[in-house]
Amino acid sequence: MSQASGTTPSTIDYDTTIIGALELSEKKWVFAVQLPGVSRHSRHVLETCGDGLASFVERLKAKCAAAGRAITRVILTHEAGRDGFWLARFLTRRGIEVHVMQPSSLPVDRRARRAKTDIIDVEMLLRTLMAWLRGEPRVCSMVPIPSEADEEARRAYREREDLTGERRSIVNKIDGILATLGIKGYKALRRDRREQLDSLRQPDGDPVPQKAKARIERLLDRLDLVLKLIEQVEAARDAVLKKDTPADEAERMIRSLTALRSIGADFATLLVREAFVRQFRNRRALGGYVGLGGTPFSSGGSEREQGIGKDGNRRLRAAMVELAWMWLRWQPDSALSIWFRARVGATGGGRVKKIMVVALARKLLVALWRYVKDGVIPDGATMKPA
Repeated sequence: MSQASGTTPSTIDYDTTIIGALELSEKKWVFAVQLPGVSRHSRHVLETCGDGLASFVERLKAKCAAAGRAITRVILTHEAGRDGFWLARFLTRRGIEVHVMQPSSLPVDRRARRAKTDIIDVEMLLRTLMAWLRGEPRVCSMVPIPSEADEEARRAYREREDLTGERRSIVNKIDGILATLGIKGYKALRRDRREQLDSLRQPDGDPVPQKAKARIERLLDRLDLVLKLIEQVEAARDAVLKKDTPADEAERMIRSLTALRSIGADFATLLVREAFVRQFRNRRALGGYVGLGGTPFSSGGSEREQGIGKDGNRRLRAAMVELAWMWLRWQPDSALSIWFRARVGATGGGRVKKIMVVALARKLLVALWRYVKDGVIPDGATMKPA
């Protein structure tokens, strides 16, 4: 399970604590550090190596010990980004406390043209971390650090997402080529796609030109490979449901979700791997992670709602909106569906439905979270036949 990255700051003894921030890049790491008893922080350029960073921290601890200050705690931070969480786990195993910041939550200069360097960024990270450690409100948001097992479990689903996107891209390219020839109705995903291609004719009765046909055949070769890979990934996903007993808590939650009507293996896997394996304090934290929370604008005499934040997990947010529509179809007698119809009304237009389905998605997410965590079945929901 994912571990929270210290969402509540603890009391710090600044005389025995080293506080540092890292600005990560492919070529170098810039390290800003505040040592006990030193009024100004120092900056260092390090190689992109975890062992090198750990060794440098040990040298800093030895330097402080030589000055009569025994270090009992080291706190570091870096932004979540391309490097993922390997460094946070690497340092944590070596006794270093690591907090990973959500980049979009950090304060930035709003001038049209602002200076941006690694030094400016790392100093801002260090100041933000120290403010957060002091307990100042709304300084930044910390990202939960997922375990390596949780990250591994997510790869299969995300690979399927990439593959389905590639499948769609190939089909669109084939349709585009045929559209330039005035040909419509070709179904690239049918099993007889190659036989279809041989029988295609242009509006004047001529066959598909040789080079265009060769291009389409190469695209079909790529499509065959992508479809085979999708089949392999989906087989591994569905194997979880065929086991006699779940191997871990995540698999148990997946099996529980698929017992509800309207939820299949794909939605269940996404919900569990992307959200429910994490620890959330309350429903607000869950809604904020998905990006389904509201963003009010209230300044002076102007008050309005700007819509959902969209600052969370985009995969989960899109899936929940889609699942909300499916819930209305397959769970019409549930309390959530009845609530939706009452709010929309008999004459509710498309715009009203699109707005309210987002609210339904948020409520449904919380209901499913309580279902897998506490076993509370959503009111009025029906289960699939055994």
